[in-house]
Amino acid sequence: MSQQVTGARTDGAGHVEEVRAAVRDLVPRALDDLRTLVAIPSVADERLFPRADCERAARWVADAFRSEGIDTRLEVTPDGSQVVLGHRPGPDGAPTVLLYAHYDVQPPLDDDAWTTPPFELTERDGRLYGRGAADCKGNIVTHLTALRALRALGGEDYPVGVRLVVEGSEEQGTGGLDQWVEANPGALAADAMLIQDTGNAELGLPTLTVTLRGAANVVVHVEALEGEIHSGMFGGAAPDALAALVAVLASLRDENGDTTIDGVPAAVAHGTWDGVAYDEDQFRHDAGVLDGVGLAGTGSVADRLWARPVVTILGIDAPSVVGSAAAIQPRASARLNLRVPPGSDAQDLQDKLVAHLEAHAPWGVRVRMERDAVGQPFAARTSGHVFDTLTAALADAYGRETVTAGQGGSIPLCNVLAGQYPDAEIVLLGVEEPACLIHAPNESVAPSEIENLAVGEALFLARLGEG
Repeated sequence: MSQQVTGARTDGAGHVEEVRAAVRDLVPRALDDLRTLVAIPSVADERLFPRADCERAARWVADAFRSEGIDTRLEVTPDGSQVVLGHRPGPDGAPTVLLYAHYDVQPPLDDDAWTTPPFELTERDGRLYGRGAADCKGNIVTHLTALRALRALGGEDYPVGVRLVVEGSEEQGTGGLDQWVEANPGALAADAMLIQDTGNAELGLPTLTVTLRGAANVVVHVEALEGEIHSGMFGGAAPDALAALVAVLASLRDENGDTTIDGVPAAVAHGTWDGVAYDEDQFRHDAGVLDGVGLAGTGSVADRLWARPVVTILGIDAPSVVGSAAAIQPRASARLNLRVPPGSDAQDLQDKLVAHLEAHAPWGVRVRMERDAVGQPFAARTSGHVFDTLTAALADAYGRETVTAGQGGSIPLCNVLAGQYPDAEIVLLGVEEPACLIHAPNESVAPSEIENLAVGEALFLARLGEG
C-alpha cells in the first residue's frame, strides 16, 4: 500500500489505557467468536456450498450484535442473500455511526494448498489461519469487541447511535446490498460510516484507505467448431478455439506486461500515483514473487496498483492436462477481471474491453460476451471531524502515526452510500494487512490487529460522542 502520514496522537492517555485494558480482557472472547464464525463455510456460491451455511452465519451475526443491545433483523437482498441490519439510537443530539462488514467468504480454492483446514481456525507462529479470518470475519469480531468494551466501561448505553450492516454476498460481486440500499433510501442514514473491509499498510501500522479501484468482470466465450476433432487429421487448418482464446488474451498485455485495451487514453493507461511509493522490495515480499521473476508493467509499483487499469485472467474453461486427448477444441472461455482506477468510468472501460476482445479474435471465430455488473472506483474525503477523530484514535490505539493508503480492491457499496448519503463521512479500514493473504490459500489474521483496531474503534466512538 502507498502511505502518507495524516495524524498524530491525542491527549487522554489514561482513557486510552482504560479502553485498552477493557479490550484486552475481551480478546479471548473475540477469538472464540472468530473460531465459531470461521467454522461456518459461508461461501455465497451455491455451486460450491449450500446457501444454508450463509444463512447460519447471518443468524450468528444477528444474534451476537443483538446480545450487545443492537436491534437486529435479517432482510433478503435482490440477489437472494441475507443482510444483517441493526440499529440502536444514541443519546439526544449524538451522531450516528454505521458499522459495515461482510460475513461471506471466498471459496478455499485449492484445499491441498492449505497447511491447515480452511474452515478451522488454527494458531501457528502467532497468527490465526482460516478462510475469512481476516476478510472479513475478523472485522465482524472487531466491531463486536469495540462495542463490548464501551459497554464494559460505560454501561448499557453507547455514546453514539449505531447502525449495523453485515452483508452476505460481497465476495460474489452480485451487488445485492447495493441494490437494496438504492431501493430503501434513508434506511442507513448516518453521520459516519466505517467500512471495515480493508486494512493496514503493514502489520501494526494504522492505515485509512482513501482510494479504491473499481471493477468490471467479463466472461468471453470463443466457438469455432461443431465439436472436437482429431489434431492429427485436422490440425494446421482447423480453427482452434483454445488457440484463438489464447491469442485474444495475449493482446491484453504488451511486451512489458502493461495492460493494453484499445481506445483507452494514454493518460489513463499510463496514469501515475501521487502518493508515497510502495517499495518494490517490500511489494515482492508481500506478493510472494519468486526469486528471479520480474514484476509486470512499467512505472512505479504504486502506479501499476492504483493509478492504471489492469486486466487479470481469473479462470479458463479448457481441458485439464491430465486426461486430455489429441483433439482440437471447438470452444473455450475465460473470465476476466478489469480493475478501474479513480478518475475513470468502469462502464466505459468495460465497453472498451469488450470491443477490444471482439476486435482481436482471429480467424472469424464466434465470440460471445457475458458482463457482470460494474463497480465504480472510489475516493474518500480526507478531511472533516470524522476523519480527524478516527485518525487520532487509531494513532493512540497503535502507538504509531496513522497513514493513508490506496488499495487495488473494489467495494462498490462505497459509491452507492456516497450517492445516497452525500453528507456522511465514509472511511475505510480493517484488520487485513499484506501477510493475511486474503483470497488465497492459508489466509490468516494477526490477533494484535483485532485488538488494536478494536481499541481504536472504541476510542473513536467515544470521542465522536463527546463532540
